[in-house]
Amino acid sequence: MAKEGTSRSLGTSEVTVVDAGDCRDPFQWDLREDCEVRQILDRIADKWSLLVIALLEDRMMRFNELRREVDGISQRMLTVTLRHLERDGLVCRTVYAEVPPRVEYCLSPLGKTLLGTIQSLVDWTEEHQSEIAGARAEFDARQGAARVPASG
Repeated sequence: MAKEGTSRSLGTSEVTVVDAGDCRDPFQWDLREDCEVRQILDRIADKWSLLVIALLEDRMMRFNELRREVDGISQRMLTVTLRHLERDGLVCRTVYAEVPPRVEYCLSPLGKTLLGTIQSLVDWTEEHQSEIAGARAEFDARQGAARVPASG
């Protein structure tokens, strides 16, 4: 049975119809103790992780190489991102016993399984970027028109 709800978007009066039999409710992930889906998605879908995974697609890289390639990332944020990806089993860290020590990062076999998904996301973004830009412009225009006081 379908039920009606209101849209969560500001500035619209659209009514949405939700199928009560749809078991793909994203909010259920927070309710199941044994499911870490949301935590994993938060990790792999953040902007830094996606970039690091993409950069490590074909080769091993040292920390400073990654830092130069990831525009805008701080040393601390890159360190945190790499540690999280390593903890989740997506990135391997290799320390070479040299003076000075050399550390390299590469994708683990598990990390490599994400590459197709990430590429699909990039392809979708490239395919729909003009539609998204248009939607943003329309939204911004509506928001601007709503803020302009009527003269008279």
